[in-house]
Amino acid sequence: MTTDDCIIVGGGPAGLTAAIYLARFRLGVRVFDCGSSRASWVPCTRNHAGFPDGISGNDLLARMRAQADRYDVVRQDARVERLTPDDDVFTVETADGRYAARTVLLATGVVNHRPRHLTPEVHDPAVARGLLRYCPVCDGYEVTDRKVGVIGTGDHGMREALFLRSYTRDVTLIAPEAEHALDPACAAALDDAGIARVDGPCGGYAIEGDRLAFDTARGRMAFDSVYPALGSRIRSRLAVEAGAKATNEGCLEVDDHQRTSVPGLFAAGDVVKGLDQISHAMGEAGVAATTMRNLLSEQRPLRR
Repeated sequence: MTTDDCIIVGGGPAGLTAAIYLARFRLGVRVFDCGSSRASWVPCTRNHAGFPDGISGNDLLARMRAQADRYDVVRQDARVERLTPDDDVFTVETADGRYAARTVLLATGVVNHRPRHLTPEVHDPAVARGLLRYCPVCDGYEVTDRKVGVIGTGDHGMREALFLRSYTRDVTLIAPEAEHALDPACAAALDDAGIARVDGPCGGYAIEGDRLAFDTARGRMAFDSVYPALGSRIRSRLAVEAGAKATNEGCLEVDDHQRTSVPGLFAAGDVVKGLDQISHAMGEAGVAATTMRNLLSEQRPLRR
């Protein structure tokens, strides 16, 4: 079994950015991509600098893959099942075999919690058409003065509804299951902002004309765009099982050079902090890749 200089787990913007950096440092790089980058769901991002007309997530990923291919990055379509540190080498296991690397970068991201009873047959085209959106930081501008629904409750749902209120007056917060779980402070903040509250449960999702419609305790409602504010699952299991420290929410703890608590193991992107921003993930990946290169140089001088 040969030993790579670097193995990257995750083929989204963070993982591919790191791969490009590391390959241009003339290091041996292998990327494992299970094909679940959330960037692939973005129909068009317009706040990613350098694309004044916007770019789809899939087009951006395709460009980044092509750029990585120019520098002979090895990309494999596989899901990593286990990561084991052993002295100065990591063993990475997939269903197809075992691989070794001197350093590892995790860029595994997060998985958004979707509304219950929302089937893929409705979910996927709704996302493609901008009727269902997951990141108000990314695309709140696109719902300016539109009718917006937020599925959520509690502090998290309240904060997302208030954020969207800066784009439109017509915001409704709908509880996902039954009655809202709002403390008096949350309720007062929503009332002060003029945000309507409707109890759940939500169900019967369908695209009706140019809106996403579903059932609520107040009857059937339809919105120009709907934001699920239901949280996410941090994909940090591999690192945590390898001994890396994480927050109570599951985000990996790193220093200002993206180093985890396990020597030689790095992390970048939403698995560290769920900011949901492509540019932020790419910036962290650049920092991580440069630190990985310098670490490898300390272990064994890099010479041409």
